[in-house]
Amino acid sequence: MKYIDFHCDTLMKAFFTKKEDLCETSFMLDLGRLKSGGAFAQFFAIFMPSPGIEEYFPLAGKTEDDAYIEGCIDIFNATLRCGEGLIAPAYSAAGISANGQSGRISGLLTLEDGRAVNGDFGKLKRYYDRGIRLISLTWNHANCFGFPNSADPELMRKGLTGFGRQAVERMNDLGMMVDVSHLSDGGFADAAEISKKPFVASHSNCRAISPHQRNLSDEMIRILAQKGGVIGVNFAPEFLNKDLSKKDSTASMISLHLRHMINIGGIECAAIGSDFDGISGDLEIAGAEKMPMLFDQLKRDGLKESQIEKIAWRNALRVISDVL
Repeated sequence: MKYIDFHCDTLMKAFFTKKEDLCETSFMLDLGRLKSGGAFAQFFAIFMPSPGIEEYFPLAGKTEDDAYIEGCIDIFNATLRCGEGLIAPAYSAAGISANGQSGRISGLLTLEDGRAVNGDFGKLKRYYDRGIRLISLTWNHANCFGFPNSADPELMRKGLTGFGRQAVERMNDLGMMVDVSHLSDGGFADAAEISKKPFVASHSNCRAISPHQRNLSDEMIRILAQKGGVIGVNFAPEFLNKDLSKKDSTASMISLHLRHMINIGGIECAAIGSDFDGISGDLEIAGAEKMPMLFDQLKRDGLKESQIEKIAWRNALRVISDVL
């Protein structure tokens, strides 16, 4: 089963460990693992380093945002060169399909945490021109777009800034995907109201099953689905478990979240957003080469082949076509 994955943090990991490309690594994802797992397209996030990450990557915080972004893009481009014939860039659904027909995986760039835009529409366009086709509006801190998910109800109610509201419209016009993963509930509501195109939660799960504030409520799932968007199921233990302290992540647990998404929003809203190289714990699907385990589990849980195809890649490709 081929698949499209909306989120991995592998570029960040490569940057801070001074890895020049992703052709062969010890990470959760590299070109060999993608090929072995059946990848159709992989979205590579440029995760903006935030306070606390120095615990894992001591070099974090010592590079200016734009230099860091360019460094991650350099790693992506070096991967395209060393993996020529195996991976190619894509900027549209047609490009993904064409790459697939020639036996190549498609690579797409995203920005996780729009803080580097810094309230400047010129920078938004510059990032588009550099190949970025999706922006996660916030991470876990407020920025020029709006406010993040939070355990503080007052902060959780806050929405998009004035710039953030205009930026959603500008992203629609440019052909950039609006990603609400990490966003506050108020920001989600604003994005849903403003966006004329489908939007996505690139790596989020279901709050009804796992009560982390990063996950989506049933009402949010319904709204996102009604707008034609998709939710990329996240493999991280803290977003899968009812008990947030547990560290296990299994194919069965991931399947449970996907089936809840389908029950609430319909089959068209479910997709994949693994968060590889941004997660840890006791992971059953611990790398891209193990992705077939998820599809085998979905089949065991009673989903038809046509439904699994929609989750794996058809839903994602539809939204990509609608937005890009």
